[in-house]
Amino acid sequence: MEKRNPIILIHGLWNTSSIFSSITSKLDEIGIDYFAPTLDHSYGITSIIDLTNILNKLILEKYGLEKKIDILGFSMGGIIGRYWLQKFNGYKRTRRLISIGSPHKGTLTAQLIPIYPFRGISEMKINSKFMRELSNNDFFLDDIECINFFTYWDLMVFPSWWTNLNFGKKISVKVYKHINLVRNKSVVNKIIDEIIM
Repeated sequence: MEKRNPIILIHGLWNTSSIFSSITSKLDEIGIDYFAPTLDHSYGITSIIDLTNILNKLILEKYGLEKKIDILGFSMGGIIGRYWLQKFNGYKRTRRLISIGSPHKGTLTAQLIPIYPFRGISEMKINSKFMRELSNNDFFLDDIECINFFTYWDLMVFPSWWTNLNFGKKISVKVYKHINLVRNKSVVNKIIDEIIM
C-alpha cells in the first residue's frame, strides 16, 4: 500500500481526542499513522490562538518541521487546523485539510456568549475579528485540498451550511447530532474514503 501522510486529528470544544475513536480504529486497520493530541479548551475560555500555539509545539515535537502531513479537524478543531496552516507555515507541508462540522463562517450559537471569560467561543462569533482575519488569509490554502463535511441538521454550528469554506469539496451527510459527524458509522466510512483517496 502507498505510504500515506500521517494525519493530525484535532478535536472540538468539550471533547477530547477520544471523540475520534471510531475513526482511529479504522486508521489502525488500514495502517495510516495519526496523531490525536487532547487540547485543554477550558470550556471555551482558552483562545483558539493559544490552542493553536500549543498544537504547533506538539506537531514539532512529534514530526519536526518538514514532514508532510494531513489535517482533520472536528468542529472547533477545524478552525484550529485552518489557523495553524496560516500562521505556522503549515500550508507548506500539508496536502489536505478535512474539516467536519467546523464553523468556518462563525456560528449563531456563539453570538450570545460573552467575550470574557469565554474568549475561545467568542472568537467563533459571526464576523468576529478572529474570523475576519482567518478568511482574509485563506489564500494560504490555495494549494491545499480542502474537504468539508456537514449536516443540515447541525444545531451546534448554525446555520449549518456556514460550516463550509467558500472553496473545496462539500459533502452533506444525514445525521441529526453534531457529535454523530464523527461517530456515525456511515459518515466515518465516508471520511475514511476521503482519507485514502
